[in-house]
Amino acid sequence: MMRGTLAELEAVVTVAARGGFRAAARELGISSSALSQQVAALEARLGVRLFNRTTRSVTLSSAGEQFVAEVTPALAAIRNAIDLTDEHRLEPSGTLRLNTSIGAARMILSPLVLEYLRRYPRMQVEIVTEGALVDINAQGFDAGLRLLESVPPDMISVPVSRFIRPAIVGSPGYSEEKSTPLVPADLQSHRCIRARMASGSIYRWEFEKRGEAFTMDVPGSLTLDESDLMLRAAREGAGLAYLNEWQVADDIAAGRLIQVLADWTPPYPGLCLYYPGRRHIPAKLRAFVDLIKEVRQD
Repeated sequence: MMRGTLAELEAVVTVAARGGFRAAARELGISSSALSQQVAALEARLGVRLFNRTTRSVTLSSAGEQFVAEVTPALAAIRNAIDLTDEHRLEPSGTLRLNTSIGAARMILSPLVLEYLRRYPRMQVEIVTEGALVDINAQGFDAGLRLLESVPPDMISVPVSRFIRPAIVGSPGYSEEKSTPLVPADLQSHRCIRARMASGSIYRWEFEKRGEAFTMDVPGSLTLDESDLMLRAAREGAGLAYLNEWQVADDIAAGRLIQVLADWTPPYPGLCLYYPGRRHIPAKLRAFVDLIKEVRQD
């Protein structure tokens, strides 16, 4: 009877899901040539071609479609069995893959990720940062980290920070040059450091006070798409920046930045870890969730 190794079966299913060898190889952590060899070896033993390959595309053959349809749920059952067995480990091991934004990654690196690695030396953590949301399940991530408002509704979410407060800040030099804005409308006479979102749109600054909430397209000659650059520009006196309070707290305390309009920037629901709903989660992810809950309670 023809048989394929588990790695070969994973190879075929991943190539089919990703629509190509390069993307599948990145997810599996092997070279494209090694992945191609695994698929070719299985095809040779089965005596059928599972993929139709051209220089521009890789698609499943009719035999491949049937094969993947039958194998995928079986592999899911095998992974679930491995996860259940993994729960009996005294110490998690393996790789925890997380997808998040660059700002969220900075926020969790020291209090969560580095502490997690200290506690579980047999673990590895891989963080991929992207501005746009991705399908973490399809892309092979164990979990994602995003603001609560961005978490897909079909996911289980765990609050990392219950609230995040924005802060509008400028350098002392800029504050001496311009009068302090007392209401958001005063920003029309200021230089503001504008933010371009991953979608390409310009972020409209958000304000709220006494139940009045609105957004504003602020004026400014400098537009950036990365918060650290905005922070640096604000320190250099380029204008006012709309950032997260945790990112600028040290600068405010040290007098490098001055906060304005604090009464117009209330907190909003914060960062969440999220993952697909399932009965059992791997020990490595459960340990990370437990650490989040511990740190959040401190």
